[in-house]
Amino acid sequence: MPNGSTIGTLLIAGLVTLPVLTVLGFVFVPSPEVWGHLVDTVLSDYVLNTLGLMLGVGTGTLAIGVGTAWLVVMCRFPGKRIFEWALLLPLAVPTYVIAYAYTDFLQFTGPVQTLLRELFEWGRDDYWFPNIRSLGGAIALMSLVLYPYVYLLTRAAFMEQSVCALEVGRSLGRGPLRLFSGVAVPLARPAIVGGVALALMETLNDFGAVQFFGVDTFTTGIYRTWFGMGEAAAAAQLAACLLVFVIVLLVLERWSRRNARFHHTTTRYRELPQYRLPPGRALLATAACATPILIGFVLPAALLLGMHIAEGDPQMGSRMAGYAWNSLKLAATTAVVAVSLAVVIGYGVRMNPGRVTGAAARVASVGYAIPGSVIAVGILIPLGWADQQINLFAREHFGVLPGLLLTGTMVALVYAYVVRFLAVSFNSVEASLSKITPNMDAASRTLGKTAARTLALVHLPVMRSSLLAAAILVFVDVMKELPATIILRPFDFDTLAVRAFDLASDERLAQASTSALSIVLVGIIPVILLSIAMRKSRPGSGTAG
Repeated sequence: MPNGSTIGTLLIAGLVTLPVLTVLGFVFVPSPEVWGHLVDTVLSDYVLNTLGLMLGVGTGTLAIGVGTAWLVVMCRFPGKRIFEWALLLPLAVPTYVIAYAYTDFLQFTGPVQTLLRELFEWGRDDYWFPNIRSLGGAIALMSLVLYPYVYLLTRAAFMEQSVCALEVGRSLGRGPLRLFSGVAVPLARPAIVGGVALALMETLNDFGAVQFFGVDTFTTGIYRTWFGMGEAAAAAQLAACLLVFVIVLLVLERWSRRNARFHHTTTRYRELPQYRLPPGRALLATAACATPILIGFVLPAALLLGMHIAEGDPQMGSRMAGYAWNSLKLAATTAVVAVSLAVVIGYGVRMNPGRVTGAAARVASVGYAIPGSVIAVGILIPLGWADQQINLFAREHFGVLPGLLLTGTMVALVYAYVVRFLAVSFNSVEASLSKITPNMDAASRTLGKTAARTLALVHLPVMRSSLLAAAILVFVDVMKELPATIILRPFDFDTLAVRAFDLASDERLAQASTSALSIVLVGIIPVILLSIAMRKSRPGSGTAG
């Protein structure tokens, strides 16, 4: 007989999967006229641009993330200690924010092209300058923002490797570069693939940057089909197509881990030696690590600050407080709900380990891989149907029409956020619970405490720091989230992210800087937490052989 914790885990898993199942269910709803129009006009662009983004961002994040991780772990050069944590800073910048900053910086009327024309006395048609608002521009900027996913996991994998694993290669006369490509990278391959998969999932989820750059992808297509054409079924079918890309990514990531056959052949651990680079190579290493930080964080933050000081949002003193309050309210509510549900799932698995609860926990964590636009469509459809049934019932029995009670409300928004970011909190909760010895549960039971009392009196106090970290991470993710917010937000309800997007869409980039800068400042918090955690995660020392 299933107990309360098992039932709670199953219910949460069902709520998380409902949007995905709704989207998949609409695959079989006929909409030939709309699909014929999409196929004839934009569907090929959606496919090619989405594939191009994935290929370009995957290559860019792989090169930057793996290269910088190897340098800071294996080499000694000026600034290395700073780069260890500073390479995470671009995580604080949402992709749409960096798109706004660089568009203002590099467009025809921006400071770069204006300076070139003044220096060389060029006219409009006298020179060529790359167009930042293009597929190539989107790939470059997303790579600079998303590479920390690869860097974070790859650096951790490199740090876990023992010098014993590299001694054989060195004894065969291999230098640092060949050891890197022939030994270290194969050992870290699961972590590298996992980091690239995370970066590509964020790429598929992006709406603000690609919309602003005019790059048609499935995410922008879902928004236009739903709101521009009013076709819920076609939008859901586009969302299902986008799910195919996500499923392929997940399968490839799982396949890579399952088929990895690289293991350490010794239980002895010795910390990896660090190569002291000669002056010329040390300078190159410093430049290689500094460049993504400067371009991915320092410069866009400085540009936003400059635009804010020069002009900023004219509503900064009046309605800006309302935008900030809406963002904070949504983020705080979601953080509390997501962490609470993660505790229910984690404790349910701990108390009743087995295939059912384990599968339910994995299902409940899959939302992070689903783009926000897909989740939004999957939520709008059932909530819209529920509102319709409520109104029919109220009109027939009470002669009133209550209107929209679920659709276009904070309930729908928080639901979407929880589906998307529950995995973020669950991972922290699961890791924290795994460190608590089962003997504490047994001791509590011998004192007559129930499972709920044991959780409240024993586990939660021990997990306090992990729960706080999980809540902060969810909080900041919600502050940055854009696709689901735009689709599901209540009427006349704007957040900092929506305000920045609306102003930038109207080409008022200087005014958008205030909201964008606020989001970046909040995003620095989890980066600091990650930096502290990584600094404390030095591999334990074993007996030197």
